Amino acid sequence: MSQHATSLPPTAPARTVPPAPAAPAALTAPTAPTAPTAPTAPTAPTAPTAPTATELLDFVRRTAADRELIASLPLDPEGRTWVRLDGPGGSEAWLIGWPPGTGTGWHDHAESQGAFATARGTLTENALAVRLPASGWKTLELADGVDRSRRLGEGTGRAFGRHHVHEVFNDSPDTHAVSVHAYYPPLPLIRRFSRTGAVLRLEQVERPEDWQ
Repeated sequence: MSQHATSLPPTAPARTVPPAPAAPAALTAPTAPTAPTAPTAPTAPTAPTAPTATELLDFVRRTAADRELIASLPLDPEGRTWVRLDGPGGSEAWLIGWPPGTGTGWHDHAESQGAFATARGTLTENALAVRLPASGWKTLELADGVDRSRRLGEGTGRAFGRHHVHEVFNDSPDTHAVSVHAYYPPLPLIRRFSRTGAVLRLEQVERPEDWQ
């Protein structure tokens, strides 16, 4: 039996399918403008911190050790000389020269605390361990046992609180002394006294314009 080959239908020509159109790109929303930054207010300067008595003492000791500064002070054989310094924290500071035999006399410092140090020579301080009345008196009789005395050689200093009453002097017969002093608040006034034995008498009240 004859076998007939079956004719396969011709292969249909391949049809090219056009690519699908690309999806439109997403639109990006415009960026909102950045709000301008407000200018920063300038920082107010910080007020200086009130120095303690310990800080005043540290200042006068360090300043007394400045040999160049100490040597720059003009000295007078007849009377005390002084130069104003920049003290810490708004304090009042002085460099003072003491000819032989000169001193301050008895005085106080009102509401100011302070410190001083000897830079050259030796100074003697006599002080009262008592607080005097602020006003309303001309003469006081001091109780027994209120007197204090000390000698402060080169490099030695001391601090004191408010209402401190003392006298400072150079009792050397032939040698100048130099010292550094600081007070806070700056001295509003100085009361000066005379003393006879146990009797203290108010003699004068000085204001800053009297010594600056």
